[in-house]
Amino acid sequence: MSVVRFGSGSDTPVATQNGMCAACHQKEIGTGWHATAHAVNEVACSSCHRSHTGRDPILKTSTQPDLCGSCHKIARMDEHRAFAHPIDAGKMSCTGCHDVHGGSSDTLLKHKTTNETCFECHADKRGPFVWEHAPVAEDCTTCHAPHGSIHPGMLKARGPMLCQSCHSEAGHPSLAPVAAAGLAGGQRSPYVLGQNCLNCHSQVHGSNHPSGSKLMR
Repeated sequence: MSVVRFGSGSDTPVATQNGMCAACHQKEIGTGWHATAHAVNEVACSSCHRSHTGRDPILKTSTQPDLCGSCHKIARMDEHRAFAHPIDAGKMSCTGCHDVHGGSSDTLLKHKTTNETCFECHADKRGPFVWEHAPVAEDCTTCHAPHGSIHPGMLKARGPMLCQSCHSEAGHPSLAPVAAAGLAGGQRSPYVLGQNCLNCHSQVHGSNHPSGSKLMR
């Protein structure tokens, strides 16, 4: 029997390397590992874990993001943006949201849907609400960049551009200066002061107010 060697320079097949690890760490790996994107793409345990060390960096909140970022470079770049989860501050790790050994979704989330994962921390956005905002109930990432953004609130764009990716500006002209129906050329719209729908529609995640159908209260 040949010696099993680990690491990037190993000539031992990844399946053999991982099988050796699983022989002792089946409980940590779980039964869902073989269906994950990591297993399908033949990621070796040794690509992430460091054996025979005092403490495995992948298990430490402050060092885990750098190890994950060595492959997931775009996500790591987004985490350095002006508005992001407190990953760089060492208050949150990648595995806070992702189940790297058994996630059932394409992005290896800990829960079945994106929203269920987000609601684990953002429970106040869960609802149910009397008046719901359809994209909020469907998928948080419709509006938010999950790893980080240059816009406040980790939004994918600023209002009103973000809102108008779904909502027509008809009746609510928001480009300044505006030449639209009822407005003289160059006159500014009385709506969207400061160019943000949130000035009026502040309850964008949903409202329980009897008169909250427009998400204004």
